[in-house]
Amino acid sequence: MDEKKLIGARFFSKAFEAANGKLHPSQLTARDFVGHGTHTLSISGGNFVGGANVFGNGNGTAKGGSPSARVAAYKVCWSQTDASSCYGADVLSAIDQAISDGVDIISVSAGGRDSISSEEIFTDEVSIGSFHALSNNIVVVASAGNDGPQPGTVLNVAPWVFTVAASTIDREFSSTLSLDNNNQVTGASLFVNLPPKKSFTLIQATDAKLANATFRDAQLCKPRTLDPSKVNGKVVICVRGGKIKSVAEGQEALSAGASGVVMGNDDQSGNTVLAEPHVLSTVNVNNQKFKKNIHSIKTTSNNSTIKMSIARTLLGTKPAPVMASFSARGPNPIQPSILKPDITAPGVNILAAYSEAASASNLASDTRRGFPFNVLQGTSMSCPHIAGVAGLLKTLHPNWTPAAIKSAIMTTATTRDNTKRPIRDAFDKTLATPFAYGSGHVQPDFAMDPGLVYDITIVDYLNFLCASGYNQKLIAALRKSKKPFICSKSHSTITDLNYPSITLPNLGLSAVNVTRIVTNVGTPSTYVASVNLPGFKVVVVPNSLTFKKVGEKKTFQVVVQATRVIQRGDYQFGELLWTNNVNHVKSPIVARRK
Repeated sequence: MDEKKLIGARFFSKAFEAANGKLHPSQLTARDFVGHGTHTLSISGGNFVGGANVFGNGNGTAKGGSPSARVAAYKVCWSQTDASSCYGADVLSAIDQAISDGVDIISVSAGGRDSISSEEIFTDEVSIGSFHALSNNIVVVASAGNDGPQPGTVLNVAPWVFTVAASTIDREFSSTLSLDNNNQVTGASLFVNLPPKKSFTLIQATDAKLANATFRDAQLCKPRTLDPSKVNGKVVICVRGGKIKSVAEGQEALSAGASGVVMGNDDQSGNTVLAEPHVLSTVNVNNQKFKKNIHSIKTTSNNSTIKMSIARTLLGTKPAPVMASFSARGPNPIQPSILKPDITAPGVNILAAYSEAASASNLASDTRRGFPFNVLQGTSMSCPHIAGVAGLLKTLHPNWTPAAIKSAIMTTATTRDNTKRPIRDAFDKTLATPFAYGSGHVQPDFAMDPGLVYDITIVDYLNFLCASGYNQKLIAALRKSKKPFICSKSHSTITDLNYPSITLPNLGLSAVNVTRIVTNVGTPSTYVASVNLPGFKVVVVPNSLTFKKVGEKKTFQVVVQATRVIQRGDYQFGELLWTNNVNHVKSPIVARRK
C-alpha cells in the first residue's frame, strides 16, 4: 500500500449498532471485509496498477479517474453480505467528518428511500450532508440507485447533489453457449471451467424443483428449491432475481450438484447482461433470445444439451454506451422541476480493486479469498467515475465552485454512442431519454474546457427552496443556523435555479420564461444559441452572447410555449446548445403539457 495514496481511514457505526446491537470488537475497524468500498474508492482515485484481471479476464493496467489523488476511506456500511445496508446517520456522520478533514470531493455510493416525501431533501442524510459539503466548497457525487427501469425511482435527487446513472462500456466478458440445434447464444461470463467441447444436459430449474418449492422460487433458484437427483451434473437454467447481483442463484445450483448455470434475465433486466464472480460456471443471457432457442430444441428433443466456451474478454463492443436496465430513472419524484439523474458513467462489468479479505461473491458460503481485483456493477460503480473526473477538474481549475465543476461535466456530455447514434436503453432497446442519462455520457477531455458554465451559489439554492414553498424552519435547519433565511423576491419561480438542464413538468398553453446565467471560463468569443423541443415553441433571448474576458457573466431567457399538438401528460425531450464553433455547451430540455 502506498502510504501517500491512502491518507485516512475512519469508521462510523453508532446508528448501525443502535439498531442491531454492538459489533464484535474485531469488526470495529475501517478495514473492508466486503469489497464494495475498496472497489469504489479505486475507481475514483486508484493509481496505475499493471496485471489487473479477474479469473484471467480483462488483463491490463487499471487506474482510477483521478490516479494522482490522495484518498480517504469512510466506512459506514456493516453487513458482511449486503453492501447497501447502510444507516443514514452513519453516512451523515462520515460526510461531516470528511468535511472537517478538508477533502475536495466526496463520492457517496449509497442511498435509499422508504417512502416518497416532499420534505426528503431536508430529511435525507445524503442531501443534508451534501448541503453541508457544498457550504464548504466540496463537490458531492452520489449514485442514482439500482431500482430501474421503472420511472421515478432515482435517488439522491437534491439539486446540490451530483447524481449519476449507469451505462455500459465497450468491453465485455463473454462466453458462447452452443445448443444442440446448432444455434449459438452469447452471454456475459467471468468464470467457465467446464471442458468447452463437452456437452451437458440442460434442465429448467422449474423442472428440477423439490416438491415443496413454489414454481417462482424454483425459477429463481432460491435456496432449498432444487432437487439434487434431477440437477446433478447438469446445467440448470435459472432466472436472475437480483438487479445487479445473482450469485446466490448459482450457489443453490452448486449445492444441488449442478455443473453450470445459464442465468436468464427477468423482464426488468432487459438486455443488460452481467459478468459476475459466480461460484460455478455461469453465463448470463438475454432470456427472450435464449427462450426461443430452448423452445425450438424442445420441439425436437426431450434431452437438450449445451456446451459453454471459456470466458473471454472482448474489446470494441458496439453500440456502447447503452443505458443499464437497473439504473434508476427519472422523473425526479421529489422535485420534478430538477432533472435527475444528472449524468451517466460506466457502471456495468467494471473491473477495479477489491478487498482480499472479502470472498469473491460475498456469499457466506464462498471460501474464495485473496482477490486483488473484482468485477462489480451498479450506480455504485458509475458514481466514483464522475468523482474521479471532478477531482481532475478541481486540480485543473482549483477556484471553480462545485456547481461550475458539475456544469462543466454535464454540458460537455454526449447523448451519442460509439456508432454516432443516440444512446439506447437496454431495458427495451428503444432510444434512451434524459430520464435515464440526464445530460448524457461523461466526456472528461471535453469537461476540462467547457467554454461556459452555469454557476450556482448557496443563496441561489436557498431561494430555490423558498420558491418551492418550503418553510423557513426547514430551510434554517438545513443551513445549521438559528437565523431565518430571508427569501429574495427576485427568485420567485423554481424554474430559475441556474441549473445546467431545464425541466418544465407542468406547462399550460401560455409561454413560460426560464432565466439562466452563463459564466465564461474560456477564451473571448461569441456564442450562438440553437434549440429544439418537438411540439413546443421555443425562443432564446438573446440568441447571441459575446464574452470579452474570463469570468464575465451573461443572462439569457428561454421562452417555452406548449402547443395543442402535444398530448397532455407526455414528456418531450429536446436540447439547448450554445456554441462558438469550438465549445459546445449543451443542456437537455424536458417539458410536459399538464
